Amino acid sequence: MMKKMPYTEMGKTESKLVLISKHAAEKSEMQFISLAHLLNEEFLKQCFYSLSRNKAVGVDNVSWKDYEEGLEKNLTELEERLKQKKFKPVPARRVYIPKSNGDKRPLGISAIENKIVEKGIKQILESIYEQDFSDISYGFRPTRSCHQALKELNDQIM
Repeated sequence: MMKKMPYTEMGKTESKLVLISKHAAEKSEMQFISLAHLLNEEFLKQCFYSLSRNKAVGVDNVSWKDYEEGLEKNLTELEERLKQKKFKPVPARRVYIPKSNGDKRPLGISAIENKIVEKGIKQILESIYEQDFSDISYGFRPTRSCHQALKELNDQIM
């Protein structure tokens, strides 16, 4: 039977993510449920400021700078929609990037609120599943690169 994580009040979302990571590493049988409460205004603000400021806008036509102008109000409303389960992601804007062979590659550009929520969920999930990966696993992992993988391989061979 899987154990459920006890609710703990630590204050900052980062502290909670560290605690979640610790539980995931130490108790592989632990089941994490109801993590949506971590998507609070403070955390969403950090997610917003971690986004690139000069990326293309989505179908909502709202830039990073536009969203920042009413940031407190925007994030309060976003958090409320998330809590009420009324947040509906806006479909991505589809653009086509030319490839060297003449073909075009499709690219989806998310709206700014989608990016904020995606970033938050990504960080929450990473705090859990990163604990399960081997230290010598490098593919598509935070703070890891193919250059580090090649160096590790070289070190092992030598």
